[in-house]
Amino acid sequence: MLLKEYRICMPLTVDEYKIGQLYMISKHSHEQSDRGEGVEVVQNEPFEDPHHGNGQFTEKRVYLNSKLPSWARAVVPKIFYVTEKAWNYYPYTITEYTCSFLPKFSIHIETKYEDNKGSNDTIFDNEAKDLEREVCFIDIACDEIPERYYKESEDPKHFRSEKTGRGQLREGWRDSHQPIMCSYKLVTVKFEVWGLQTRVEQFVHKVVRDILLIGHRQAFAWVDEWYDMTMDDVREYEKNMHEQTNIKVCNQHSSTVDDIESHAQTST
Repeated sequence: MLLKEYRICMPLTVDEYKIGQLYMISKHSHEQSDRGEGVEVVQNEPFEDPHHGNGQFTEKRVYLNSKLPSWARAVVPKIFYVTEKAWNYYPYTITEYTCSFLPKFSIHIETKYEDNKGSNDTIFDNEAKDLEREVCFIDIACDEIPERYYKESEDPKHFRSEKTGRGQLREGWRDSHQPIMCSYKLVTVKFEVWGLQTRVEQFVHKVVRDILLIGHRQAFAWVDEWYDMTMDDVREYEKNMHEQTNIKVCNQHSSTVDDIESHAQTST
């Protein structure tokens, strides 16, 4: 088990980010499907928890084969997906990832949001007070992202919001920018297979970090698209994006299944 705590600051308030997060996830998932990746939404509905109160439960299938390194692609099926289950009780969320092909693999993420610059060192004391973990700050403006994902229009160093006047973030922006909020993420990766555990867990954390960095850069770079939305507006947008993305993903993977079956029949 490898446990890390990520802290991602944003030039937003927690209330603003509530809308931006939902918008970013929906649009990002749709764009990833355009690149041959797929996020199929299986379930998305209100959920009530006796402790956390009212929230939203979402279940997705995340098709990731092309994101895997070559050594991993060699041992997993061509039709490969991870199940994502998320419980959103904003400003607290729980997300779990599992894979039926790899029963000893899982990712567990607990997220809390606060209006500060990542200065709360006790935010996860109830969840992981006695557990050893590395704290990793992610800077949306200055940290490098994989070159294939870079877009100048989504670079906080160059982007400036017309609606909020925020942007063109420079090194050290977290020390002086107002408003500022932080997304605290406690991420546990487990892959309990002898000989591969360390390598896989470290690789997964690298992927998680890249996704967090890219997603939060996009949430800010798209601020003018979602800033005037209400919660009803963003839920309607989310619903429409899910429907469009599901069509792409289901068609894409149905074709893959057909190709595999056709090849098998020909071989026979």
